[in-house]
Amino acid sequence: MRVYVLRWGHRPRDFRVTSHVALTARAFGASGIILSDSEDRTIERTVRRLVETWGGPFSVSMGVPWISFVKSWRSSGGVTVHLTMYGENIETSDVIKRIKNTRKDLLVLVGSRKVPPDFYSEDVSDFNVAVGNQPHSEIAALAVFLDRLFGGSELRRRFRDSTLEVLPTKRGKRVIPLRIAPDDPGTDEDLEVRKKGEI
Repeated sequence: MRVYVLRWGHRPRDFRVTSHVALTARAFGASGIILSDSEDRTIERTVRRLVETWGGPFSVSMGVPWISFVKSWRSSGGVTVHLTMYGENIETSDVIKRIKNTRKDLLVLVGSRKVPPDFYSEDVSDFNVAVGNQPHSEIAALAVFLDRLFGGSELRRRFRDSTLEVLPTKRGKRVIPLRIAPDDPGTDEDLEVRKKGEI
């Protein structure tokens, strides 16, 4: 199952939040983000730099009209999930089980501002899902939804072609370069980590 996130309603002032939607999508298992109906090259550069450093694959595309993208997604057999506080509660219903049972690729719709009423209809959303029925952040909703969908397995994912990797530690920070320039042999600690197969 592949998951993509469609971000609707982005405005330039939403740069920080939309960037965090993209970061969250990638970190929690999505394969890419679509910025519909608008283009923001700053966000595109931010996401591409992130992937260059921390790995992928993770795609970013923008400018496509949301309604045509959703129609194309559904006509090719994909399922759409609209994250909204008014939907079926992720905790008190079996909506996650039903989504998983489709065994189809998912397009997760995440609004930036008040979405058009069409988003709630059967013509657009196969599922309207609420991460709790209280107002909160779309970033939080996306993170919780993806974590429930993947059952935590996304947090063990190894990204391809990253230049850095964090080694979990109880104290401090350990970040190891994975690709070293030919003229830079790395530190003794880096070389020791490689010998142990930790990277």
